[in-house]
Amino acid sequence: MKSLSVKVLDQADEEFADTLMALGLKRNVAKVLTYLKNVEEVTSRDLEMGSDLRQPEVSIAMRELKEMDWISEREEKKSGKGRPFKIYKLKTDMATIISHLETQKKKESQEMMESIKRLKELTR
Repeated sequence: MKSLSVKVLDQADEEFADTLMALGLKRNVAKVLTYLKNVEEVTSRDLEMGSDLRQPEVSIAMRELKEMDWISEREEKKSGKGRPFKIYKLKTDMATIISHLETQKKKESQEMMESIKRLKELTR
């Protein structure tokens, strides 16, 4: 049996991921983002182990993060046979991502306030 050294999320990272989830991100996306902010780049396998997610959850999260254009992905060939493995890294810095989330929440809040204002007008 061989020993692997993989970074794992600590208590502060879990709190960061929980806060992202409170802002509306899905659990797997929040955990992957949290993990990626702590490393330069990571293989999909290390990401699975370090974020305590299964392979399908990591794949789904990566698809969503790619759609938002927040990550970059490259493939690296293994020695010998087999499929190449994917290596991910954050393409957008966390400050920009947090700013995006802030803008999104402000817009949602503004829309809710407009709906409440309209309800008040309709009850007169």
